Amino acid sequence: MNTATPVAHWPREIENWLDGHGKGAWIAAMVLGFIVFWPVGLALLAYMIWGKQMFKGSCRTKSARSGRSSGNMAFDAYKADTLKRLEDEQAAFESFLERLRSAKDKAEFDAFMDENRRRHDDAAAQSGPAGG
Repeated sequence: MNTATPVAHWPREIENWLDGHGKGAWIAAMVLGFIVFWPVGLALLAYMIWGKQMFKGSCRTKSARSGRSSGNMAFDAYKADTLKRLEDEQAAFESFLERLRSAKDKAEFDAFMDENRRRHDDAAAQSGPAGG
């Protein structure tokens, strides 16, 4: 038995180990828990959903990864500039797509109105004055 680590800390060590190996490790532990003794699997499932907030972890991990510093100020400045440029390009592209959709919608609406006007004019010409 390891005397450097008290027995009461082993659950925390297991949790840290599973966290270090990602969601797949948690899922594997849950499946094994169901196989060995189903209440253990159920407890792990409940802990993963409510205790670990499993379905929110990927967003938190992603934002933490993109916000951390590399330790090199020049690289961090380059990274920030590049991310800013990409965000600006994405906003410009989304704006372009919005204008493109708007132009397409207007063209389709104008075509509909022209066709509708022609049909209305044709119907009016066919039902013209009866007495001539």
